[in-house]
Amino acid sequence: MEKSRVLVVGGTGYIGRRLVQASLAQGHPTFVLMRPEIGLDIDKLQMLLSFKAQGACLLEASLDDHASLVAAVKQVDVVISAMSGAHIRSHNLKLQHKLVEAIKEAGNVKRFIHSEFGMDPSKMDHALEPGRVTFDEKMELRRAIEEANIPHTYISANCFAGYSCPNLCQLRTLLPPKEKVHVYGDGNVKVVFVDEDDVATYTIKSIDDPRTLNKTIYLRPRDNILTQNEVIVKWEMLSGKVLEKIHIPADDFLASMKDTDFPHQVAVGHYYHIFYEGCLTNFDIGEDGAEATLLYPEVEYTRVDEYIKQYL
Repeated sequence: MEKSRVLVVGGTGYIGRRLVQASLAQGHPTFVLMRPEIGLDIDKLQMLLSFKAQGACLLEASLDDHASLVAAVKQVDVVISAMSGAHIRSHNLKLQHKLVEAIKEAGNVKRFIHSEFGMDPSKMDHALEPGRVTFDEKMELRRAIEEANIPHTYISANCFAGYSCPNLCQLRTLLPPKEKVHVYGDGNVKVVFVDEDDVATYTIKSIDDPRTLNKTIYLRPRDNILTQNEVIVKWEMLSGKVLEKIHIPADDFLASMKDTDFPHQVAVGHYYHIFYEGCLTNFDIGEDGAEATLLYPEVEYTRVDEYIKQYL
């Protein structure tokens, strides 16, 4: 079967650049949106040029220029948006409504994957302020996609390993703790950790698969469904050093939001749902979803202990 032509929007971002690489690796004709708004960001420009050297095609279009966006979309079969929804970086989820309008007008797109890649927002209607804004905006976009009858796949990738494994799930750092580690509650809530390159691999695998059409695909690698305590033990075994554990009750953790910056408040709320409530694993996948590692057992995903070895 001929491979779909793929357009990645946000291709220079944290997940976007991995999606571009995965699309090229899996043999898809790959296009990357190059926005004139890039200005003097030399790092992004050079990354785009490196994609071009690897065989990707750069399509110049602006989210503020509807006609150029429609023209870009008409050249492909699949559109994947990786625009940032992380408040610690940049938060651009609402801009994707312009992409929905362009896809709707173009009328040729066989699959749209918009920027989710975290916990399933449809399970988060109880989410705490201010972090719930992320889920509300993602659900608003889902409604726009479905009202426009755009074929789609939603990707629920859970916790990115780089943000949550080497630091043993600590906030405000990406590095492993040296002496002490904060443990959320009893540390025994099951969480799902996924290597970011694997997120991209599974996402690209899904785009031509009729089993994933108009469904939510959950990434739940069995060996990476771990408690915080289990992640800590893996690090202690690798490093040969036992850390002091400081357990934080739920009320104390939520109280730590007070008088902090907005991104930190968002992160505390999200971590509460993940590490205290267990929102990533406390539900079964229904008929409107599927699990990626079962769909694609041929993918050799990265285990948590393999991932954190590089931080020794």
